Amino acid sequence: MASIDDALDRVIDSKTAALLAREFELHTVGDLLRHYPRRYADQGQLTPIADLAEGDDVTVVAEIRSCSSRRMQYKQGTIQAVVIFDGTRTLNLTFFNQHRLLPKIFTPGRKALFAGRVTTYGKKRTLQLTHPRYQLLDGDADKLAEFARLLIPVYPATKDLPSWTIQLCVRQVCDLLDDPEDPLPAQLRAQHRLPELGAALRAVHRSDNRAEIVAAQRRLKWDEAMAVQLTLARRRQEVARRPAPACPRRPGALAAAFDAALPFTLTAGQREVGEVLAVELAGEHPMNRLLQGEVGSGKTVVALRAMLQVVDAGRQAVLLAPTEVLAAQHARSLREMLGDHGRAGELGSAEHATRIALLTGSLPARARKQALLDVASGAAGIVVGTHAVIQERVSFADLGLVVIDEQHRFGVEQRDALRARAADGTSPHVLVMTATPIPRTVAMTVYGDLEVSALRELPQGRSQIATTVVPVGEKPSWLDRVWQRITEEVAAGRQAYVVCPRIGEQDATGEDTEDSADGEVGEEGGRPPLAVLELAPQLQDGPLASLRLGILHGRLPGDDKDAVMRRFAAGEIDALVATTVVEVGVDVPNATVMVIMDAQRFGVSQLHQLRGRVGRGSHPGLCLLVTDSPPGSTARERLDAVAATADGFQLARLDLELRREGDVLGATQSGRRSGLRLLSLLRDEELIMAARQAAAQLIQADPGLTAHPELARLAADHLDEQRAQFLDKV
Repeated sequence: MASIDDALDRVIDSKTAALLAREFELHTVGDLLRHYPRRYADQGQLTPIADLAEGDDVTVVAEIRSCSSRRMQYKQGTIQAVVIFDGTRTLNLTFFNQHRLLPKIFTPGRKALFAGRVTTYGKKRTLQLTHPRYQLLDGDADKLAEFARLLIPVYPATKDLPSWTIQLCVRQVCDLLDDPEDPLPAQLRAQHRLPELGAALRAVHRSDNRAEIVAAQRRLKWDEAMAVQLTLARRRQEVARRPAPACPRRPGALAAAFDAALPFTLTAGQREVGEVLAVELAGEHPMNRLLQGEVGSGKTVVALRAMLQVVDAGRQAVLLAPTEVLAAQHARSLREMLGDHGRAGELGSAEHATRIALLTGSLPARARKQALLDVASGAAGIVVGTHAVIQERVSFADLGLVVIDEQHRFGVEQRDALRARAADGTSPHVLVMTATPIPRTVAMTVYGDLEVSALRELPQGRSQIATTVVPVGEKPSWLDRVWQRITEEVAAGRQAYVVCPRIGEQDATGEDTEDSADGEVGEEGGRPPLAVLELAPQLQDGPLASLRLGILHGRLPGDDKDAVMRRFAAGEIDALVATTVVEVGVDVPNATVMVIMDAQRFGVSQLHQLRGRVGRGSHPGLCLLVTDSPPGSTARERLDAVAATADGFQLARLDLELRREGDVLGATQSGRRSGLRLLSLLRDEELIMAARQAAAQLIQADPGLTAHPELARLAADHLDEQRAQFLDKV
């Protein structure tokens, strides 16, 4: 007999065990049993020869009718022609240079499993499998019985480890397996009608009943969800025990004066979220909230009101931006919104005024020294900066609130470093803002400990943005119309952006893309992506020769970037050719056109963020997605979806569908490989929330899980220490 802790080489042959370890990092019986089938092939219906089509990847169980060999006509070597029959129709198989082996083993009447891609040959386009993988079945009653199942499990496989080899290994393990001790309490299993672990593991691999398989998968998803939720529940309890700098409202102080001076009316959503933040900031435990809002929904005003409440309490707030351009833009916007209330110590400043310090890596030495002094002394109640704020030598007088703008642009460790900067052992309140949640953000909203608020209502005065895909691959002349459109807008007194994926000059590492890009930058169609420093001269000498062009990218010195943005905001630049450095936060109401070159190289979130830079004034916006991706391609479908809706929340879900959750148990922020094998954010939200509630109740009653050692082990088995620590750093 075998237990789930046994090494695989104790149960199966050592050569196959070594392959499983090398190809899939499967070392124990439990590892193999949690290498779940990705689908189930219906033996009698999925791939009958009569239904095969060219290009299909198929698995066929059939009897060998004949095997012949002949020499190739135009080069050395032999061809083996095999005919198989599945009871309804024959199929030709073609092998090369197997004349010594195949005629001996492919004798008529033998049965085998064949897997490969269907191709055609000859004028009649006859179907065939060329050099398919095969597994002989006859002569081995166990194998024949295993592959004669109604439902054949199809596993994630490799060239050296085909699915049927894994299937046979799983069968061998299941035959020897002792029932494992079930980590889920009996009461929980009964409440949610979950089968026991041993039964679920056997059913997911060996059942011929689809209903049993679905029930087994649901049970195994519960294991994954509980592992994550138990870890998070423990950490939420730890956070709840930490003290936070309480920041209660102060009537008649800075926040109230700011509200009284607002030249516009807050939306209902802004007021509602503001009230929630005000209550949580006054608490003695850290706020940990995600604020989602459409581009232009007024998140910055909500954040500023929260920061002013913190300043009124005698503490400091920091606003962390992903780029220097955005940090400088935020600092200017906050100063403009605060007016006299943001110029403490200056002539004519208002009562209860504070000071705003900008701290970025490229500040001149004198300005940086003064900013550091203002932060350390507490003279600056609000600090705006980039990752430079996280450096150890930056000392806060009394940090009460961390606001993170566009959190997906920061590394997890960077965000966690700021959380540890409050005084007296307290943890600062944290407010995370995002306009379009990327997959990992959405995933951690459900799996994690962030409370969520949303702003869906746009303030009055925001204009509509029309988005159009410009398919220059099929219609090259449309690109000329793009430049004409910019010229027309500029003639009407407006401005435009032209965004490229690359800068155009490689640095020492050979990398010339923006660090913040999350698109698909790389070679495509035999050419590199378009670059700012290459396109800008072409436009200046060509279709936009009559316009005043500016260039902006992340490698410009900080002063130069700031100067370019000031000139653009002042209307001294007609069209700004830039990288994604303008993706978030840049606010020029007069800009009405956003042209995104090689748009297929950007993610859904980036495209939505970029188009949000236009239509911010009284004139409607226009976003043109220029691409040479062919119709029907995944990239083209993504662009069409972005053009079809302006709903950022809908696009967030689309982004998740396209890119999946990413590795939600590791540091990867996006991608197609998930640390969870069965659990899906899109399909299993209700299950995850039920597991979250169950985990919270268990941890509240038994914080150390001393009465539930198998549950503690479940969490440990699914989450190594590095991933467990990571979960709390979002």
